[in-house]
Amino acid sequence: MKKKTSRRPDNSLRTSSMADIAFLLLIFFLVSTTVLQESGLPVRLPPWTETPPPKIPDRNILSVKLNAQGDLLVEGERASIAQLAGRVKAFITNPQQLSSMPAKPARAVISLQHDRGTTYGAYVAVYDQLQKAYRELWDSAAQQKYGRPMQQLSREAQLAVKRRFPMVISEAEPTDF
Repeated sequence: MKKKTSRRPDNSLRTSSMADIAFLLLIFFLVSTTVLQESGLPVRLPPWTETPPPKIPDRNILSVKLNAQGDLLVEGERASIAQLAGRVKAFITNPQQLSSMPAKPARAVISLQHDRGTTYGAYVAVYDQLQKAYRELWDSAAQQKYGRPMQQLSREAQLAVKRRFPMVISEAEPTDF
C-alpha cells in the first residue's frame, strides 16, 4: 500500500534559531544594564598607628549623643536636629572666646556617639547636620577671604579654607543609653 501524502502545509515552527536569539538578547541585557550599588557615608578614616592618640582637652570636644528614640543631646543638653548645625558652628568659631570652647577652630573635635538601637535615618540626619555646619563655615570663610563661594575657589584655596576649619568628627563606639 502506498502512503498517503498530505497536501496540508506543516503547522510547526522552526525553533532552532530561537535559542540563538534568546542567548544574544540575554548577553545584550547583561552588558547594557547597570547595577545599582548602594553607597554609604563618605568618611575617610585616619591612618592606623600603633601609638595611642594624644589626649584632647575637654574644651576642644563637643559631645553629640543620639539615643535609640532619636533624642539628641549636645553637651548633655537636649537639642533638636535643626539646632545642631548652629550649635556646632558656634562651638567651632567660639565668637565670644569662652574658656569652655576651643581657642582655635582647627582644634575643635566633634564627638558623635549613638545608641545601638538608633535608626539609620536618625544617624544620617545628625551626620548631615554636622557636615552642613562645616560647609557653611567653609563658605563663609571663603566669602570673607576670597570674595567667592567655596565651590568657585581653586583647589589650593579650598585646601587653605579647610585647613582653617578642618572637619574632625570622632565617632565613638555605639553604646546602650
